[in-house]
Amino acid sequence: MKISISSDHRGYRAKQRIAEMLRNAQHKVEDCGCDSAESCDYPDMAKIAAGHVSKGESDRAILICGTGLGMSIAANKLRGVRAALCHDELTAQLSRKHNDANVLCLPADLIGDQLLFLIVNSWLETKFEGGRHARRIEKIAEIEKENCPG
Repeated sequence: MKISISSDHRGYRAKQRIAEMLRNAQHKVEDCGCDSAESCDYPDMAKIAAGHVSKGESDRAILICGTGLGMSIAANKLRGVRAALCHDELTAQLSRKHNDANVLCLPADLIGDQLLFLIVNSWLETKFEGGRHARRIEKIAEIEKENCPG
């Protein structure tokens, strides 16, 4: 799977560790920045990696900031992106099963590496259930068409 990954300065160290884990699992990883722990703006970082998903250049994206909130807000402004902020394995699984989330947002300041890795693995391994959930995803796409230019 091709996965784009980005972070702001607060998520930089977690991003590096998650990217290594993904590469070790044979995923193709596109590191979209940031490139250090120096201060940067999360909307810029979210736009790059989530933009790859929006344009069909990556299968999924993972975004990491201090709380995950800013990244999720920014990513969900892009057409076709369904970004989910997840704090545990259950929300990661449900974001895939029910919402077909294609962008995972993580809170580097709030959870440790072991849980981050468990969340990422659960999210990547869980498949979309379709059925009634597909109908709901289609309704979200209609809202997007009506309200988002381009």
